[in-house]
Order: sequence, then structure tokens, then C-alpha cells
Amino acid sequence: LRGNHCKLLKLLICLFSSEKFEVLGPTDSIVAVAGDDIILPCYLKPNISAEDMTVDWLNLDFLDSRVFRYQNHRIIREDQILFYSGRTSLYEEELWRGNTSLKLTRVQGTDEGRYKCLIQSKSWYDDFTVQVLVKGSKPVVSIEGHREGGMGLLCESEGWHPEPELVWLDSKGVNLSAGPPEIHRDSKGFYRVKQHVIVQETDTNRFTCRVQQSRINEKMETEIHLPSDAPNLALLDHLNFCNVSIGSIVRAGKSTEHQFPFNSIDLQPGVLVSVRKSNNKRHTRFQCMFLSTVDVTLDPDTAHCKLILSDDGKQVRHGELDQVLSDNGKRFTNWSCVLGNVGFSGKFYYEVKVEGKTEWTLGVVIQSINRNERSRPIPYNGYWTVELKDGEYTAHADSPVTFTPREEPQKVGVFVDYEKRQVSFYNVEDRSHIYSFTDCSFTEKLYPFFNPGDSDSISLVVCPVDATD
Repeated sequence: LRGNHCKLLKLLICLFSSEKFEVLGPTDSIVAVAGDDIILPCYLKPNISAEDMTVDWLNLDFLDSRVFRYQNHRIIREDQILFYSGRTSLYEEELWRGNTSLKLTRVQGTDEGRYKCLIQSKSWYDDFTVQVLVKGSKPVVSIEGHREGGMGLLCESEGWHPEPELVWLDSKGVNLSAGPPEIHRDSKGFYRVKQHVIVQETDTNRFTCRVQQSRINEKMETEIHLPSDAPNLALLDHLNFCNVSIGSIVRAGKSTEHQFPFNSIDLQPGVLVSVRKSNNKRHTRFQCMFLSTVDVTLDPDTAHCKLILSDDGKQVRHGELDQVLSDNGKRFTNWSCVLGNVGFSGKFYYEVKVEGKTEWTLGVVIQSINRNERSRPIPYNGYWTVELKDGEYTAHADSPVTFTPREEPQKVGVFVDYEKRQVSFYNVEDRSHIYSFTDCSFTEKLYPFFNPGDSDSISLVVCPVDATD
């Protein structure tokens, strides 16, 4: 009997001593990118099981601080801060080895703060606190075209918290005189800032937009290079679109032939340009047709089962019923999308009629995108697209950029310069620039991408390019 008591006492001592643990985590702050998912590391030392313990994650900057609770082998959702609902989880399969890290998805500006990881057993507890800071997106630079006094550029960045500062710099790092910044804060606590600048020709024609946040000692910048051999930027109204270069302008339609002193500029073969006379240089328009214009046909093997394609493969619309289609491994299963049947590199251009539609997404994607998951359609995931939805135009940069076109496009032109790593969108009717992705990272052929949306039954139509329009 005495021996049994000794064994029991030793067992109790072992159990009690095993309950003592430390809660550990990172010593530095965690800097999260707006919209991304992050891990807040937390673990037990020694690596004992936390399966029978209570795991609390708290945001100390809130009065009702509950971010997440695991207790009695289940997740407790009562008393959770509302805007964390559906965005927090543990790696439950790792609890046995003492991993109590928190996964926080779709980071918001209001997620910034001090987070406490509190672990309690029946006889012991310990905690650890980590600081989370939120930074925004790399700035996106687009060319707005000729403005009084030079070429207009626009820089935009989103997802910052707290409010960032945006500056324009020349090639020597000297601040440029720019318009007042436009700053907006959305419902999720993010700041979006954009700023216009008018630049004149320099020796290098390189300009940089920098966004910086002193509180987290973070800065991000994007450089844009305008062709340095263009002697008159004011005449090159849509640089990305035309790459106009010339000693002579070719007759097209009713326009008359002109001569311009652009002899030093590299003329791209097959560019057909006409200049319509105007008393106001700001209204001068260029018409371009590239020999690199491609004939796009939709690939039915990639089409989602709700999409209806025309027999010639030039039109697509959203249908009401799922069609019974083969599972060929190429087909989109979660998005109502379809690709062109050929991938391209180099320069290529195509046009799509969107007239009458209330929803659409157009652009290019890499071949290897995941077609079975609804991942964010951003460059990081291999998408370069522009969307109309709910009356709002959005460029799906790594942080979405909303914009208002000068005129609502009825036909959209998509131009890719693979070598210069640019994807640009144009309003074909008035030859105005809509949006450009710059400094893109291309590693594969790019395929035209179409999503007609589900809010109307009007088709997206791939159009032949007519240089005499």
C-alpha cells in the first residue's frame, strides 16, 4: 500500500510540474500588408500539448478585447470582437506540440494594435504580447496624358494605417511640385492617398512616387520611365498606347498627312498613325494600329459552366443554368471566367466591346493561375485586370485602386508590352488612357482574360481592330 502511495505521489508531482510552462513569441513587431493574411506566432515552452488548455487572443487596445478563444476542445465565438468574426483561426492540428499561433486573414487598418496570447491550464497560466502594425500597397503610377505644361502622372496607394505621406521625386531624388494629396479613409480603417503631378522632359525622364509612413519606418516607391528620346512630350498624348515615333505620319481615313521632327525616335513597324487637326493641342488625338494586334478567340475548354460562348468564339455572356461540361483540368470552376485560346509574349493588343454592360472584368493572366480557387485577382497571383462592378471601376492592383474614367468606355482596348512589363487599358472611342499596371513581373505567356459578370445578360464581344475608326 505504501508503495502505491509513493507511485501516486510521484505521478502527481510529475503532472504538476508538467503544467508549468512559458508562453513565447516574436520580440519584434509584426508588420502586416493591408489585405494579406498574417500569422501571430505563439508557442509553449516546453512544447507540451495545449489541447486541454484555454487559449485566448486579446487585442489590448479594445475594451471588449476578445479576438479568439479556444476552450474545452472547441472554438468559443461568444464575446468575440465583431470585425474579427470569420477571420481568425488556430492551427488545431498543432496544439499537441504547443503551437498556439493565431492566423488573421484579410488584415484591416483597425487590426493594428497590441495582441496578447494568454494560455491557461487548470493550475498555471502565462502570456505574451506582440505589436501588429499595418502598411499599405506599393504605389501604382499611371500616365494621364498631356496636361497644360507637360505630361500628367498619377500615383495611388491604398491600405495604409495610420495616414501615410506621398511624394514625387525626380531622378536626382529632388521633390517635385505636385498637386495637393487626396486622402480618403474607408470603413475598414484604411487610408488611400493619391496625388497628381505634371512633369516636363528631363535628361532621363525618370520619375519616382514614394509613399512613406514614419510611425512604422516604412517606405515604398515606384519609378516610371517616359521615353527620353521624345523631344515634345506634349504631343505624345498617350505614350503607353502608341509608342509614336516618326519622321512622317501615315494617311489614315480622312486625316491629312503631316511631318513631325521626331527623327530620333524608334519607329515601330506597322504603326498606323493619324493626327486629327485641332486648334487646341490638348485635343490632338493619335490613332494607332499595331501589327502586333492579335486575333483573340475564346477557349471553350476554359469556360466556367455558367458561361455561354458564341459559335465563333468571339462573344461570351453569363447564363442562368449550369451546363454539363467535361472536367478537363483547364476549366474555371469557382469563377465565371474564360481565357483566350492562345498565350502571348512581346507586344499585343486587342479590343472588347462592353457597351450596355453593368459588370465586367478584362485583362490578362498567366497560364498557371489556380482555376479551382477564387483567389484574389491581383498581380501577385498572376492577374492584371480592370473591373466594372456596382457602378465603380477598379484596377486590381495588389491593393485595389478605384478610379473614374473621363468617359464611360463602350469598347476597351488592352495593350501589353511584355518587355517593358506594362499592361495598359484604353477607352477606344475617345482614345483616352484608363489605367496602366507598370513594373509587372512576367515569367510566362499571358492569356486574354474575360469575366462578363452575372448582373446582366449582355455579351462581352471581342472586336476586330479598325485603324480607320
